[in-house]
Amino acid sequence: MPYPEMLVAPMRAELTNNGFTELKTPEEVDAHLSSATGVSLVVVNSVCGCAAGSARPGIVRSLNNDKKPDNLFTVFAGQDTEAVAKAREFMLPFPPSSPSAALFKDGKLVHFIQRLEVEGHTADQVAENLRNAYNQHC
Repeated sequence: MPYPEMLVAPMRAELTNNGFTELKTPEEVDAHLSSATGVSLVVVNSVCGCAAGSARPGIVRSLNNDKKPDNLFTVFAGQDTEAVAKAREFMLPFPPSSPSAALFKDGKLVHFIQRLEVEGHTADQVAENLRNAYNQHC
């Protein structure tokens, strides 16, 4: 059963207020990720503590960089379950992980941050991980 929308709304807003487009259905995920050109960042958002303390703040901070993705997308684990499942198809061979962040270049997965790279790490470490990937792929 999905989390109540009023619980996740502020967590969604933390990314959408910073330029991310929410993908709430499998059709939206497929339409955006199948046709995206350039570099796309896809964040699997979550209600967990590491999403709040490290992932979302680190992801937002990562965008303060000369090079950054052309497209910013997000899906919400535990809420938009079918959209998340579809997004995870694009993230194979990595197992399901939330929170997580996937960087695609012209539709090809080029960098992935799993939950284990968020847990126990600071927001600044998450941001630096992504900035390094942007500098390499953007």
